Amino acid sequence: QFTPDLLPTDVTGVSVWNRGSDTFEFRPGPVFSNVLLADEINRASPKTQSALLEAMAERQVTSDGVTHQLASPFMVIATQNPIEHEGTYALPEAQLDRFLMRLEIGYPDRAAELEILASHGDTSEPADHLTPVLTSAQIRAMSASLEGVYLAPPLQGYLLDLADATRRHPALALGLSTRGVLALQRIVRAHAAAEGRAYATPDDVKKLARYVIPHRLLVTPESRMRGARPSDIVTEILDGVPVPRPGGG
Repeated sequence: QFTPDLLPTDVTGVSVWNRGSDTFEFRPGPVFSNVLLADEINRASPKTQSALLEAMAERQVTSDGVTHQLASPFMVIATQNPIEHEGTYALPEAQLDRFLMRLEIGYPDRAAELEILASHGDTSEPADHLTPVLTSAQIRAMSASLEGVYLAPPLQGYLLDLADATRRHPALALGLSTRGVLALQRIVRAHAAAEGRAYATPDDVKKLARYVIPHRLLVTPESRMRGARPSDIVTEILDGVPVPRPGGG
């Protein structure tokens, strides 16, 4: 749970003096896990938020000049309350750019909510009913296999055309970064692989761009006052940028 009084070392870990060995010993923080759930991440101070930058980009943590490698696989899932903003700190662009996707969960559907009502009051621990479906080694192998999913040069050009359109859009002060283009390419490959294909298509790009691009964009103050939203701008760009045709450019 991210709170205003959370310190960077509460996330990454801290070196503690060991009287017995007469040395400092590093005690890992919760970031040393396969999945880090940062609940209400925007309630933590900017300094604490920035403690995740190295972990998310380089899969490592540096403490007192010593670098510690994180587990593999490693991922960060963060939540934000979209309504309540009092006592929160906006995430900097550099950190937003490190999140692969941004999803809006919304309310559960009726069937899911009925299931929640039926299970309310159950004193058992939900985690006790979970069973592993994949090992870490299997996830690493699946991730490595994505490089084998083919993106034709015209499709890679389409990714760059979309990025260029965000960078030139008059309503945006900040367009899609190169890191963002790489993220879009990777998630497109993952989607194609999940559907059993060894190649990606423009439809993969158009389907996933809406989740990968908007949170990386910065709307100008003037456009924001006029009600412009990153998601609407991405939709406009997807509708306006020509899609590569099979066998063509």
